[in-house]
Amino acid sequence: MKAISPDLLAEVRDFRKRHPDVRYVDLIALDIPGHFYGKRYPMDMLEKVAAGSALKLPQNCVLLGTQGGLFEIGDYCFNDGDPDANRRLVSGTLKPVNWEAKPLGQMLITSDGTEAPIVFEPREVLARVLSRLQSKGIYPVVAFELEFYLFDKNFRDGLPQHARNPLTGDADDQPNMHIDRLSCFSSVLDDMAETARMQGIDATVITAELGPGQFEINFGHLDDALRAADWAALFARSTRGVALKHGCRASFMSKPYLQHPGSGMHVHVSLYDDARNNILAADNRRALGHAAAGCLEFLPHCMPIFAPNHNAFRRLGSAVNSAKRASWGFEDRDASVRIPESDAKNLRIEHRVAGADANPYLVLAAILGGMEAGLDGSRTPIPPLNEDRSSGIEFPVEMLEAVRAMQSSSAIRESLGAEFVKVYCENKRQDHIAFLHEISAREYRWYL
Repeated sequence: MKAISPDLLAEVRDFRKRHPDVRYVDLIALDIPGHFYGKRYPMDMLEKVAAGSALKLPQNCVLLGTQGGLFEIGDYCFNDGDPDANRRLVSGTLKPVNWEAKPLGQMLITSDGTEAPIVFEPREVLARVLSRLQSKGIYPVVAFELEFYLFDKNFRDGLPQHARNPLTGDADDQPNMHIDRLSCFSSVLDDMAETARMQGIDATVITAELGPGQFEINFGHLDDALRAADWAALFARSTRGVALKHGCRASFMSKPYLQHPGSGMHVHVSLYDDARNNILAADNRRALGHAAAGCLEFLPHCMPIFAPNHNAFRRLGSAVNSAKRASWGFEDRDASVRIPESDAKNLRIEHRVAGADANPYLVLAAILGGMEAGLDGSRTPIPPLNEDRSSGIEFPVEMLEAVRAMQSSSAIRESLGAEFVKVYCENKRQDHIAFLHEISAREYRWYL
């Protein structure tokens, strides 16, 4: 038995009073590829966990590949006895689920904050970076933006089909950013936003993006960076569920169409000191340049995080607002690191490289680690794109090359943890090789 957490116990008991029809709660956590795993708990057992009973799941759940299989990584998975590891409930995340057929709840769990955190768990990686920043008197404020596509619920010949306009029944197959599309899809979009708010997520602006059936949603700025990443993860889960309820599919796949824009995960980050002064505005914005330089230095070595699969690399260098090199610029959407126009209090970077299907905990950890390194070393940035359109640093555009770049970086190992880098890179390497181990119809057509 652990010590009783009065706040957690009160949260569970209050939930039971407000939702007496909910019998089960999904306890969920994000694995390395960005999928949720967990257990479905009866409500009375959840109350016991909140009161101090142990909550354990296999440690190696975190190591699952994209298709759910386990890879042999060092002694993990097949030579370690598949041990259990303690998890804890994340307070404030017990919420009702409204996209299932029966009443259900869900709640985040994590190993961070336990006696023996799993060093390669994504949330724990971010928690360590944040703890280090806090020890230096640095406090991030973070906001995520996520792009996604809607598709028809049914596939045809294994291929996704354009989403149907709920008002006309026609396929939404024309690329445009017309606000009328928000009206056409208002039933599903409004449900997505309302469901996000039920999960405690501050979902704000919804935009019709350029691709057919493509939309973007913004979240409010948070001074709790862990919770900001929680929001991004939970939004992706709830949005997929709500879409299915409305007869369509929501996908955060980075590049579902070669001829249309990909879907990105844009992350806005400000840094504040103990007195709530914006660190990036210090010394006539010189600190902003240092932080941007650190991001650009880290970027080529963190591409397996920002582009976590074969498809995600297709998005990079595409024609519409997707960076071709590690660059920065003021009010420039061609830049990897964009500096939006703002006053000194709200000065921030917008990191635009990650695909929408990247792991939000790891993306934020990599961004903050880069900003930290830039500030610690007073790094001098390359010229911004506003001064030199050819300015930029090359980064890997293929998974195995990217994995080698990440493995070779002592700075990334120091920032994110050597054991995490070893495990993550091997997971990505084996996942990529497993993906290639299938002969496609095109390969037969070309070479048979």
